[in-house]
Amino acid sequence: MGQSLGLAAYRAYVRRSQPEPYVATTQRPKGELLWIHAAEQGSLPTVLDFARRLIAHRYGLHVLITCAAKTDMTCNGITVSAPPGEHPSDVDAFLNHWAPDAGLWLWGDLQPNLILKTAEKRIPLYLANAGQEGFDNRRERWLPEVARDVLTHFERILVRSDAAMARLSKLGRNLDTLEQTAPLMPGGQALPYVHSDFVDLGQVLAGRPLWFAASVQPTEVSVVLAAHRRALRLSHRLLLVLNPGSEAQTEECLRQLSAKGLRTARWEDGDMPDDNCQVLLASAQDELGLWYRIAPLSFLGSSLSSGHGGLDPYEAAALGSAILYGPNVGRHLASYSRLAAAGAGRIVNDANALGAAVSQLISPDHAASMAMAGWDVISQGAAVSDRVMELIQAALDARQEGTA
Repeated sequence: MGQSLGLAAYRAYVRRSQPEPYVATTQRPKGELLWIHAAEQGSLPTVLDFARRLIAHRYGLHVLITCAAKTDMTCNGITVSAPPGEHPSDVDAFLNHWAPDAGLWLWGDLQPNLILKTAEKRIPLYLANAGQEGFDNRRERWLPEVARDVLTHFERILVRSDAAMARLSKLGRNLDTLEQTAPLMPGGQALPYVHSDFVDLGQVLAGRPLWFAASVQPTEVSVVLAAHRRALRLSHRLLLVLNPGSEAQTEECLRQLSAKGLRTARWEDGDMPDDNCQVLLASAQDELGLWYRIAPLSFLGSSLSSGHGGLDPYEAAALGSAILYGPNVGRHLASYSRLAAAGAGRIVNDANALGAAVSQLISPDHAASMAMAGWDVISQGAAVSDRVMELIQAALDARQEGTA
């Protein structure tokens, strides 16, 4: 099928433009390479999570992620780099260097020349997490035939909303190759834990009400302790497990606990909380998996104080904990917003709000309802990731068989 006049004009225009010589920041790794282009702003954490899952399922796979964010890194089989420009020489340099075995384009904001050149090299391409906003730039409004022509080179397209389905259908994409899914999101990695600790704590606590404050920064400790004292008025047996943002904060936390008159045990000293213990101080930074499993309700710290960006809330949701958090969660804003919209998370701004929320949500029915809502969100994300992984694995398998 020939190119439309709009696409021919676009390609002529980029040929006349000034090239921006593409220079790779690292050598291509040996073996299979999947190229993922993350076009949507702020999507890199989600894409990194997906890449880690895929690498864990496919031995020897490497993943190249290109995105507009100025990030260059190589770690554990994943390379993050900038994409090439649209000039033919830039595109050729990129594809000749990386020689991907398959490509996955996410969201939209298509680069026609890059996509067409990839298809010309018979590299299978898929489009996932397609959003309406990704097909609403100036070029696609004025030259819709460009997007229409380019879309024919994707073997399968997964859209994340009714609006995206309508937009791509209007652009002429065959409905037989369009598939609607939930949005792609992190899958909530199951953090490790020591099973014997879980069993021992379960026996000691024996149904005692409990909440967990994770990665609490120095300026947040007083807020958490004030909230706990407020919650203790209504639930006298309530236990707080306090995890400071670093082990170096342990002594200062102990000082504040003593000043507040709160009876304390130290997990790292081998202490178990008895009936008189009000706070269990757990300073280790690698045991979040244990506490999220035990606590029906978790406050995710590093979120009331600015400059930290908050914790990944899907890690808590994946292990069945309802979530409270502060307003400074810029690193994971989309994840918190999705959980809050589903009723799985609640924002708090100060000690009074945190104490009131703990008092209300520590009841088993409230916490269980929020935890179930969080699990639904996690399950939707896992289903989408599994579907995209299925498509990519099939493409890589077919390519291996074709070169065998």
